[in-house]
Amino acid sequence: MRKSSRSAEPRTPRRRKQIEAKRSAILDAALLLFSRAGLHGTTVEQIAEQAAVSKTNLFYYFASKEEVYVAALTRLLDQWLDPLRGLELDSDPVQGIGEYIRRKIMFSRTHPEASRLFCLELVQGAPLLRHELETSLKELVDAKAAVIRAWTAAGRLAPVDPHHLIFSIWATTQHYADFASQIDALLQTGLDDEAFAEEAVRNIQRIILDGVRVRSDD
Repeated sequence: MRKSSRSAEPRTPRRRKQIEAKRSAILDAALLLFSRAGLHGTTVEQIAEQAAVSKTNLFYYFASKEEVYVAALTRLLDQWLDPLRGLELDSDPVQGIGEYIRRKIMFSRTHPEASRLFCLELVQGAPLLRHELETSLKELVDAKAAVIRAWTAAGRLAPVDPHHLIFSIWATTQHYADFASQIDALLQTGLDDEAFAEEAVRNIQRIILDGVRVRSDD
């Protein structure tokens, strides 16, 4: 059994940077391949070739293909959650949610393979990411749900269930990456087109924000 690379401590700052750069290259390569073929459809040899490292060298950094997969997903989850961290109690609710929508669509635009891999893991029941979903994801979503409830209680936001609001934003913004081929078939365009990406932002913002703005009859 190979010893996990996580137990090895780099000895110098330069060595740490080298290791981090190599790990990042491997994870980038793995993300690209896993998003196309999944865990079982991707081989260690393919990851090593894509990352321009030997198979032996790859196993210096990661103990197994599954460890590469989990590391890629964990890094992805952190990036995916980053826009949500921007929702703060003292910010303007409509402006904050609008910016969250923009950042989510732009993440789908710049990291389509990341969104597709995350989707693929979830539709399979999240067998290797379940712990992260039940800890880091849940903790952050619960914290931001509390912010949304506070906005509603203060009359700064129309009555809305915070979890359903977050789920709706996830569903609409990630659609542009996860179902890019469908959009292309229907419209012959996609998020690669900057004008279309901006159009998507404006429309999703309008749809979501018109539902949460405070109205006189609320």
